[in-house]
Amino acid sequence: MKKTLIWMLTSGLLLSAGLKAQTLQEGISHLSSDRFKSAESVFQKLLQVNPNNIDAIYWLGQTYLDWDENEKARDVYTKGLASSNNAPLIQVGAGHLDLLEGKTTDARQKFESALSLTRSPKKGDDPAILYAIGRANVDAKQGDVNYAIEKLETASQKDAANPEVFLQLGNAYRKARPGEGGGQAYTNYNKALQLNPNFVVAYLRLAKLFETQRNWELVLDYLNKAVTQDPKFSPAYYELFYYNFYRLKFDDAEVYMKKYIDSRSPDTYIEDQYLYAQLCWARKDFTCAISKAAGVETTQGQHTKPKVFKLLADAYYQSGDSIKAKEYIDKYFAKEKNGDPDAYAIKIRAKIYSKFPGNEEVAYGYFMEAVKTDTLLDGKIETIKEAAAKYKAEGKREKEAAFLMMLLEVKPKPNINDYFDPGRAYYFAKNYPKSYDVFTQLANKYPEEVYGWEWLFNNARVIDTVRKDSIAVPAAMKLYDFSQRDTLKFRKQIISSASYLALYYANDAKDREKALDFMRKWQSADTANRDKIGENIKRLESAPRAPATQPARTNNARTGTPKPLPADKPKTSTAMKKTGCETCITRFSSFTLKVPLPLWWGIFLPQIFLFLKQ
Repeated sequence: MKKTLIWMLTSGLLLSAGLKAQTLQEGISHLSSDRFKSAESVFQKLLQVNPNNIDAIYWLGQTYLDWDENEKARDVYTKGLASSNNAPLIQVGAGHLDLLEGKTTDARQKFESALSLTRSPKKGDDPAILYAIGRANVDAKQGDVNYAIEKLETASQKDAANPEVFLQLGNAYRKARPGEGGGQAYTNYNKALQLNPNFVVAYLRLAKLFETQRNWELVLDYLNKAVTQDPKFSPAYYELFYYNFYRLKFDDAEVYMKKYIDSRSPDTYIEDQYLYAQLCWARKDFTCAISKAAGVETTQGQHTKPKVFKLLADAYYQSGDSIKAKEYIDKYFAKEKNGDPDAYAIKIRAKIYSKFPGNEEVAYGYFMEAVKTDTLLDGKIETIKEAAAKYKAEGKREKEAAFLMMLLEVKPKPNINDYFDPGRAYYFAKNYPKSYDVFTQLANKYPEEVYGWEWLFNNARVIDTVRKDSIAVPAAMKLYDFSQRDTLKFRKQIISSASYLALYYANDAKDREKALDFMRKWQSADTANRDKIGENIKRLESAPRAPATQPARTNNARTGTPKPLPADKPKTSTAMKKTGCETCITRFSSFTLKVPLPLWWGIFLPQIFLFLKQ
């Protein structure tokens, strides 16, 4: 159960006798500072004096709920309802437990019953019951936050001097509008402080409010105010521990961890060893981390929380023991089967399962699930990059590309590398059409950069091997044109595009003039092969044109006489008259470049090697 902090309730929830009221408040104060054992002791002593003390029964049950001891809470409320003839406040406590277990209909019935039993014809609903209902719905994940706001707003009007009502109202608004840095949550927390400047719980809630806004200066300010006001206020030390922990200030984190543990004295809790385990894990002392976390498991047994198993799984994985890592990650998910496994746990599971042959596709699916589950953009990006790096190292470039493509989906403003990396991964995975598509996007988005044009051409000349799709030549032309912006900087791109176009026009298009044009452009850029290219230019210039091959005569189907060849026909075409040479194109189309094969390879092999190094 999520921690919900309490300070005090309306006078209707407190005993009227001074000594007893102070004793009940003492228990509530212990509960607000996570001293569950001390709170339990206070409420049980009150019940020893008066077994029908409704307030003590309610708060003892709330102590167990905050302590994640739901079965004990159930026992308290079941017996309390029987002994008190279904007292309204105990009904609300039992409804709170129903909400935590997902029994929303049962919970609502108990809440409405409690309201109807305490409703006054003149004064309306009891603010103490309204408060307890609101608190339950704020605390439980499946609670109805709008219902909570409605009841707490009414309670705040009826008991306008109670800071706890405004605190819970602020919690309700924050739950309804997560990430809100101001507004009604902020207003209600400050209203609670106006009513009681020593109400340290409100400082904590303000710190958590601004944590969602990443306003770390205010977070730290409010936490420090809380511990200054009450040096025994444990939850603020707990938050300060994690404030430093996540900033890798492990020495400072350890200081606050010890203050947290000391502030709970005389209570001691084995789960505090989990904080030590986390510090050891963060410092990469996995032997220490495993020892501390295993001690928690040994003591708590079946009551061990899933997060302990998650830490053990990751510690074993990072220490190289995949078998133990798998054992504990499976324990984690078995424990969380009715809960909400977090994205980090799913990512750990993916890493662990990838170590076991035959689970490659399962691990791949877990990585994908981790990305989709993570609610934080930074977490999504981190998981994507980790998965992509893993598959790249393993030579699984198609999977690498699939994750890198997710960056384009999740990042609000992808940069040039976010396009380049998946495009290149698809290329080396030999998925040239997908690579071509990605580099098309890159070229369109960053037309002033060479990378899109260059890799469009790289893909196009592989896809267009038979030169029927007509994409390689246009891609080469675009790359060549782009390279003219800086012939020195883009010399390599000029050589690759011009040489490709030279061969295309010579051997495929049979266009000697264009072939010669691009050979000269190639020669001007490729100084290392200038002489060899020059020799081939001379050969191409002097190469004879093969005579046009005339088609064989065929007989006329009707008369049986031979059909005349095109050469036998009169030269009356208008186009022929303009050119003055009706057979030029035919004759040139049969031209083939007369260049020794070894010489061409001598020129092109350096370019091939240069390309393969990219």
